[in-house]
Amino acid sequence: MTNALSRLLQTRDWLMADGATGTNLFNMGLSSGDAPELWNEDHPDRIKQLYQSAVDAGSDIFLTNSFGGNAARLKLHGAEKRAGELSQISAELGRDVADAAGRPVVVAGSVGPTGEIFAPMGPLTHTVAVEIFHQQAEGLKAGGADILWLETISAPEEYKAAAEAFALADMPWCGTMSFDTAGRTMMGLTSAQMVDMVEKLPNPPIAFGANCGVGASDLLRTVLSFAAQGTERPIIAKGNAGIPKYHDGHIHYDGTPDLMAEYAVLARDAGATIIGGCCGTMPEHLAAMHDALVTRPRGPRPTLEQITTALGGFSSASDGTGTDSAPARRSRRRRG
Repeated sequence: MTNALSRLLQTRDWLMADGATGTNLFNMGLSSGDAPELWNEDHPDRIKQLYQSAVDAGSDIFLTNSFGGNAARLKLHGAEKRAGELSQISAELGRDVADAAGRPVVVAGSVGPTGEIFAPMGPLTHTVAVEIFHQQAEGLKAGGADILWLETISAPEEYKAAAEAFALADMPWCGTMSFDTAGRTMMGLTSAQMVDMVEKLPNPPIAFGANCGVGASDLLRTVLSFAAQGTERPIIAKGNAGIPKYHDGHIHYDGTPDLMAEYAVLARDAGATIIGGCCGTMPEHLAAMHDALVTRPRGPRPTLEQITTALGGFSSASDGTGTDSAPARRSRRRRG
C-alpha cells in the first residue's frame, strides 16, 4: 500500500513519533475533565502549536488531537454528534502544519478506545464498535490525515473492530495497545498474543506496538517480546516519560530528557522502528530523543538488566508471557 508512512519507512531505519497530547494541553490551560477535542474548534492556534512543537523537535509523525473523539467518549460532553466533525478539524489543523514543515511529516489520526466494555460483559457490540470507529475514521480521512493511529487499546475485540472500520474507510493504519497489568493489557492480552492477533487480521496495520502502560522499562520489555516473536512488521514504542507523581494537585512525570534519550536508543536497539513518547513527554524530551537517535550508533539488542540499569526497574516480575523472571525493582504503578 502506497502511503506517506510506508514511503518514509522505505527510506529510514527509524522514525520518531511525537510525545504527549494531554500533558502538553494541560500546560496550555486545558482543565481536567474537559474534552481536548473541543479545543480543535475553540483554540485551533494552541492545537497547531502542539503539532508544531513536535515537528520542531524532530518528529517524523505526530498524532492529531482526536484521541477521545469518538461518539462514545464525546457523549460524556454532550458532543457525540460531532465526532466526525471534530476529528476532521483535528486533521485539517495537522495538515496545515505538516504541509509547511519543509520535509516529509506524517499526520496520524489518533483513535483511542471507546471506553465501553464489550458484550457479553458490557453493552458494546462488535457492530456498534465498528460504526463508532468508522465514523471517526471518515472524519480524519476528510481532514487530510495520512494514516489512522489506534492507541491505548486493552481489548482484542476493540482492536479487531477498529481494523474492520479502517478497512471500510479505506485508510492505512497503525495500532498500539497498553500493557499495564503485569505485562498484560487490562483485558489480559500478552505481547505474544498481540503479535499473533495482528498477523491474522484481514486488514493488518502497517506497524504495531505498545504505548503508555507503566514506565519506559516495562514498555521496552514488551518491545523485546514483540521482536522475539519474529515479526517483520515495524514495531512502535511510545512510552511514558517516567512514572507519574502527584504534586500540588497535579500529575507530574519524573522522566528527564536524558532518561528519555536513553529510552529512545534502547527502544531502537530492542527492535522498535517508530519511537515516540506518551504521557509526560514534552518537546524537550523529544528533542533529546531525536539528538540521541541521530548521534548514537545502533547497538546490540539490550538485555533486561541493561534496560533496568538505564531506566529503572520493572513494575512486575514478568512481562506476562512467562518467558522471563527478572525481579521487579519497584512497585510504583501509574493510573490506568
